Formats: sequence, structure tokens, C-alpha cells
Amino acid sequence: MRITRIEPQNNSERVNVYIDGEFAFGLMREILYKYGLSEDMEVDREFIDEVLLEEEWLKAKDKALKFLSYRQRSQKEIEDKLKKEGFSDEIIEKTVDFLKSYNLIDDIAFAKNFMMDKSNINKYGPERIRYELYMRGISKDIIDEVLEGYGDEYSIALDLAKKKIKSYKGNDRNAIYRKLGTFLQSKGFSYECISKVLRELVK
Repeated sequence: MRITRIEPQNNSERVNVYIDGEFAFGLMREILYKYGLSEDMEVDREFIDEVLLEEEWLKAKDKALKFLSYRQRSQKEIEDKLKKEGFSDEIIEKTVDFLKSYNLIDDIAFAKNFMMDKSNINKYGPERIRYELYMRGISKDIIDEVLEGYGDEYSIALDLAKKKIKSYKGNDRNAIYRKLGTFLQSKGFSYECISKVLRELVK
């Protein structure tokens, strides 16, 4: 097989490659230069497969870096995103290894930052944080470790409940008890913590 023509695409970063007079594939210029592809060059199927695999890896890497540019991600979030984009397990594994080598994926750091944001900004309790970290593929050991730094669950829940209870003005005691309990449960506080807060605020 012989490369008979290489022409630029409208996207200046890519080219079209023709083999034996017929369009074969599109390619990033970066890959073109890396492998030294040129017109009249003889190629075989093994070489072409290697070139196209490198192209797929660069695409996956670019997708992952763009995904990370918005916010920090867990390893599972990256893997799920790339799988959804149609990349193979081999390409996903190579991309994840690359990101880890530059500390762009770090599940411990991700979990710590997630816990701090959700507890300080969203006022989530530890059980909701635990669940959301689990859904993002964080291991139980890491979750247990980061939640040790959660803080005083009762104080956080009590402060939140004091603000929320004002919106129940005019409700009877049973309604306030039920609504406030449901609210704190939705925020992810433990049963023991919720019971203690309700005893304190709902007389």
C-alpha cells in the first residue's frame, strides 16, 4: 500500500490521507509529523493500525483534559466520560495512566476537596457526602479517611436547622418535627444527630 495524497482539512490541525488513490482516514498533523507520513510512502496494515491507535489516544487525552478543565474529577468520572465517548478500554487505561503520572487524577485529593465544598457550601451531612463519593467511584477506605475530617456533625446540623425552622412558622409541633427531620435527612445527617437536633429545637 502507498500513500498517494495528503491534503489539509478545513480544520488546519488535521489532514486527509489517501492510500492507493482512495481516501483512507483523517489524521491530526501532530501524528502525521510524529510518524513521518508523506506522499509516495509505502505502508502496511500494522503500521496504519499503530498510527490510528495513537490518533485515538490523543483524542481521548484531549477529551479528558477538557473534561478536567471545568473542575476536579474522580478516576471513575474520567473513565465513564471516555467510555461514553466510545473509546476502548485500552485507550481509557492509557489515558488514565497518563493523567495520574501528572497528578491530574488523585482520588484522595478529589474526595477531600469534595467533602470540604459540600460540607461548607452545601451544608451536606456525612452520610450524603459518603453516598455521593461512592457514586463517583471513590473507595470505602478513602471515604472513611476523608470523613474523619468532617467536623462536628451536630453543630453543623443544629446551625442549619435553626435557620430552616424559621420557614415553618405557623406550623404545629408535629408538622415542624416531621418537616425538619425530613429536611435534615435529605441533607445527609445521621439518625442519631437528627434526633438530637429535634429534641433541642422542637419542644
